[in-house]
Amino acid sequence: MAGADDKTLPVVTTENREGSGPFLIVCEHASNHFPPAFGTLGLDAETRAAHIAWDPGALGLARRLAKALDAPLVAAGISRLIYDLNRPPHADSAMAAKSEVFDVPGNAGLTREARQRRTELVYLPFHAALHAEITRHLTMGRLPVIVTIHSFTPVYFGKKREVELGIIHDADPTFAKAVLAEAQALTGLVCRLNEPYSAADGVTHTLRLQATPYGLHHVMLELRNDLLADDLAIASIADGLAPVLTAALARIGANDRKASA
Repeated sequence: MAGADDKTLPVVTTENREGSGPFLIVCEHASNHFPPAFGTLGLDAETRAAHIAWDPGALGLARRLAKALDAPLVAAGISRLIYDLNRPPHADSAMAAKSEVFDVPGNAGLTREARQRRTELVYLPFHAALHAEITRHLTMGRLPVIVTIHSFTPVYFGKKREVELGIIHDADPTFAKAVLAEAQALTGLVCRLNEPYSAADGVTHTLRLQATPYGLHHVMLELRNDLLADDLAIASIADGLAPVLTAALARIGANDRKASA
């Protein structure tokens, strides 16, 4: 049960709002923080630090990219197990009772009232903040490119994953395909389009809600989290991906000019 701290939950932070580059960086699974308002959901400390609770390394990567690209960053401040901000309110996975092989006791048998309360306290403020940032850019005559940053576990249900960088899109694949081409040319990463997840797995909710309705170019980047093990590793990946994103935007800009010529 929550108490008086409901209204001060660290749901969302917006960093580098003054950034004037073409990108807007988003990190929905940035934190494994479990506020006292929700307790530990019945999970021990080791499980609360595991990949089911957040995307390890994603926030550090998002921050480094935001700095390199002069971009604002909108990041979550609460564990995805309290509410997965990349899932719609009606999805079971928004407040998952089981994630991979882990049971989440505090999410089992949630009432409609409990789900609504989490939605109002966590989901709505986060997406309102992101929408406000997009609106601010649109008002200034800029069409931001939405880049969401995630990480994934190297072993899932006991199976090793070969892919190192997953490049995922919602309805429009234009920018994602450009990112794939540039990543293959400029990095040594094993890159795949729509792996280890795709829109068919329900992982593009943020893009579908925030980018697609405005026709904004977008991409979801999934890094294998063993490549983000420490600050040096994160810096190396970010320093490789920043020029990839810039080159990809230039690539589709050139294509747009050819199409309109």
